[in-house]
Amino acid sequence: MYDIRIEEITKDNWEEAFQLKVHESQKPFVPTIAESLAYAYVKPWDEALDPYIIYENNTIIGAFYLTYTPNSEDNYWIGGFQIDKEQQGKGYGKQSLQKIMELIKAKHPDCKVISLTVEKENNKAIRLYEKAGFINQNEENDYQEVVYKLKVR
Repeated sequence: MYDIRIEEITKDNWEEAFQLKVHESQKPFVPTIAESLAYAYVKPWDEALDPYIIYENNTIIGAFYLTYTPNSEDNYWIGGFQIDKEQQGKGYGKQSLQKIMELIKAKHPDCKVISLTVEKENNKAIRLYEKAGFINQNEENDYQEVVYKLKVR
């Protein structure tokens, strides 16, 4: 069991977050940290977008953002979830996803459904999400990504 914690990306840690890198083959699947921060500023999809980094002890191991409509029941989307290439294969993805779901439930008590999308070719992510209980909705978004949902309450 790892000591995983999640913190918002702020003026104190954003430069550190920029050090995260994924494998070359994974780059088409996730936004860069710079893109995630731009999304947080522009909010292209929903009313709110919060960027986060994931730590194991005091080492940044990953990142994601949450886009949502405050106080809604079913409009909470995990996006940009990534584990640094040097930290992959250690079980961090599974435990981090669990912590992300716990964070959403704690910060957003009205949330009943968590959603995410995944590229059709990203088999590792698909396996991770399905093992965590996310269900393929057999629909795609505007970017041809497959939509997955998880009921949490």
